[in-house]
Amino acid sequence: MLKKLKSLGPAILVTSAFIGPGTVTICSIAGAEFGFTLLWAMLFSIAATIVLQEMCARLGVITGLGLGQTLRQQLSTPLLKWLGVLLVVSAILIGNGAYEAGNISGASLGINTIFSNSSSNSSLWVIIIGVVALALLVSGSYKWIERTMIVLVLLMSLVFVITAVLVAPPLIEVFSGFVPSLPDQSTLLVIGLIGTTVVPYNLFLHSSAVTERWKGPEYLAEARLDTWASITIGGLISISIVITSAMAAMNTNGEIGSAVALAKQLEPLLGSWAKYFMGAGLFAAGISSSITAPLAAGYATSGILGIPSKPSDTRFKLVSISVLLLGIMASLTGFRPIEVIRFAQVANGLLLPVTAFFLIWVMNKPEVLGSHQNNLKQNILGVTIVIITVVLGLKSILSVMGIV
Repeated sequence: MLKKLKSLGPAILVTSAFIGPGTVTICSIAGAEFGFTLLWAMLFSIAATIVLQEMCARLGVITGLGLGQTLRQQLSTPLLKWLGVLLVVSAILIGNGAYEAGNISGASLGINTIFSNSSSNSSLWVIIIGVVALALLVSGSYKWIERTMIVLVLLMSLVFVITAVLVAPPLIEVFSGFVPSLPDQSTLLVIGLIGTTVVPYNLFLHSSAVTERWKGPEYLAEARLDTWASITIGGLISISIVITSAMAAMNTNGEIGSAVALAKQLEPLLGSWAKYFMGAGLFAAGISSSITAPLAAGYATSGILGIPSKPSDTRFKLVSISVLLLGIMASLTGFRPIEVIRFAQVANGLLLPVTAFFLIWVMNKPEVLGSHQNNLKQNILGVTIVIITVVLGLKSILSVMGIV
């Protein structure tokens, strides 16, 4: 068993990508406003992520190609190929650039929370965090990036899961939250909980990352174990944040609009340790996402453009570093790229069902996967997820436009 656990790695990048400051914040809000009621949405998100990421892992292990590279190969019509390039580049590259500012700022906020520093020190921490992320990306060493993410995910797991245990939630009420229900005015939060977990760029990231570790059908079992274990850890982290926030709101009757507010609300329960727990968790979430977001942009963009999908490739590095620098500059200037983020939300709302549909389509091509193509059960699960993501994507787009 220990030997199998040592093989974990590529899917940890997926976990570190979706557990970012945005996820910490929205899980905090969900717990504060609706208690344990929306835990079912997190359970669905994790199940959907496992289904789609298993397909990505299988694609990468069997073919040795990432989703971006496969997309370029299978879309033989020039018009479709260019539409694919436009969709991926706009949603992944620009979208990740917009969100990168939040990742870096979130990591900086976590450090300030620990040391009780004022926001005047934020710029210094932004630069330090940016330099650390830049050093890893410039190194071009996939192994170093993977090992760093494993450490950060383990840190997040310890922080958030231990905190959830310490606040002593009522187990009966917690388990009742896994029964699907949709309270009034909770639709957007449900969309947010699912949208922060089932993200399109992780499909590109994972399918390419597994090729750095495994190639050949004999490694499928290891890749699947990696996927199940890593994403389940991510799910436990998200669920723990919802539970912690619900208990904090229940015991203090206070409003929680962010992870920092959650730290303050936890003081009656955890005392002076509250800021250390939340600060460390927010820092780990921010810095891990600030590294994986540029990495995902590099994999997706290089794959669709026909550039070698290798972190050591100069052109790959240029894409990743560009996204990182956009985030650093936005954080240092205090710029809040609301319009760009809204565009990213719309683009991702379109990209997720389209990418998931293409993934299922290619997973049913025997000339690509041979005997490892999807079976009936995998197709039913995949198509169900696509339908749900289409509905959620439309609602997300309409909400950004102010229509719903």
